[in-house]
Amino acid sequence: MGGNVHNWQTIIANAVEFRHELHRHPELSWQEEQTAARVRQALTKLGIPWRVCADHGTVATLAASAKGKHIALRADIDALPIVELTAVQYQSQHAGCMHACGHDGHTAALWAAAAWLKQHESQLPGPVSLLFQPAEEGGHGAWRMIEDGALTGIDEIFGWHNWPAIPLGKAVCPDGAVMSGNGIFQIEVTGKGGHASQPELCHDPVLAAAAITLNLQQIVSRRLPPQSAAVVSVSSIRADAAPTVTPEKASLSGSIRLSDPLLRSQLNELIAQISQDTANSYGVSVKVMSEPRYEATVNHAGPAEDYRQALATEFGEDWCMTQLPTPIMASEDFSYYLNEIPGAFALIGMGGEEQYQFPCHSPHYQFNDALLAPVVRIYSRLAGLPVVET
Repeated sequence: MGGNVHNWQTIIANAVEFRHELHRHPELSWQEEQTAARVRQALTKLGIPWRVCADHGTVATLAASAKGKHIALRADIDALPIVELTAVQYQSQHAGCMHACGHDGHTAALWAAAAWLKQHESQLPGPVSLLFQPAEEGGHGAWRMIEDGALTGIDEIFGWHNWPAIPLGKAVCPDGAVMSGNGIFQIEVTGKGGHASQPELCHDPVLAAAAITLNLQQIVSRRLPPQSAAVVSVSSIRADAAPTVTPEKASLSGSIRLSDPLLRSQLNELIAQISQDTANSYGVSVKVMSEPRYEATVNHAGPAEDYRQALATEFGEDWCMTQLPTPIMASEDFSYYLNEIPGAFALIGMGGEEQYQFPCHSPHYQFNDALLAPVVRIYSRLAGLPVVET
């Protein structure tokens, strides 16, 4: 490809710098005020009009008067409540908050795509909207963006997530489900506290909570068909007390993952039933609360095929990570968009070198900047731009 190589190289270099700046200043879901300000300032410098959407979200549009198909490209901007344990020079400056899922990379890639598409705006066959979305990490930001009109006039939408378990140069983008649905649960266990030396006078909620945790593991292994893709994970147990005290209460929390929406009610009912039956056997009471989060992220066949063609052009014909079964059990609120309009979502690999193999949500996680340029080219092809630097 010809074109302005200097400009292309400058855009990618600036995207790396922009990501590092975002990484230094992470913000949690619905607190992304400064992140949004940085995104909007960067768009303004490019001469791209934008509007506020869902408070800290931003929608920008290129080639608004073009007659072809109107597509949207999306990035998420929020970080996680994690203490960063990397040694990068641009480490988080916000205590207890970290871009441990690569949303800084998603945002920088979309900004770079915006810069490249702006240079070739007259060649775009149809309008392209850029969605910088807040609150993906459990905050239902996509739904709020939709409520605020982010999909108005959009024909198709595309998104992606970096995935350390996939090598750089590989990806997955199936027809149908690519990521699972999820939900959370909390279990409050109430017993009878007392002196740790007199267990016969207590009804121990800690012991009951431990038994509930073990018994919940039987749901997937013994209560569901082996063909069902589901996960039940207890991720937290709390029972604060002094070493000589049996407490009155203990609490558990965790999440479920499901590839089939019909499994949601079954999983929640089994969690409640097993918790109650276990509590009865230990002489304690329980209160179980379940909350849905996201449904499965389900690709539409036509847009997914377009995405696969863009991935093949970028990475070669062996681009597909066939060893990774889909749907993976992680979840994404991109599902809200795909429930509204056609579109597709891809998991794009960045693994290989040791520092890039830590999973998302790890305090050691690092985004691979080598992924920025390929994603910009992939997004550009999805937008119909014939000029893509290599």
